[in-house]
Amino acid sequence: MGKELSVVVWAKEGCHYCGEVKQYLEDKGIKYETIDVTHHDDRRDVLEVKYGVRHVPVVEIGKDEVYEGITQVGIEHIEKVLERFNHKILK
Repeated sequence: MGKELSVVVWAKEGCHYCGEVKQYLEDKGIKYETIDVTHHDDRRDVLEVKYGVRHVPVVEIGKDEVYEGITQVGIEHIEKVLERFNHKILK
């Protein structure tokens, strides 16, 4: 796999915290993909299988075939994982 950081935000319409997460990533210049679960219970089923949750946002951060899913609320959880993958991003 490539050396580029991969970030996926599982979100839904009208989710205030989902918007905060996306804005944080944009402010840091971090590219991300969004998976919208609005009206897609099957996508929530995927979250339940992977992480044991049906809520959003869930942020997946990965690099070199290793990834971590963040299900806790709070930008600080995202920052900790980003730092582990590539501390230069936060500078």
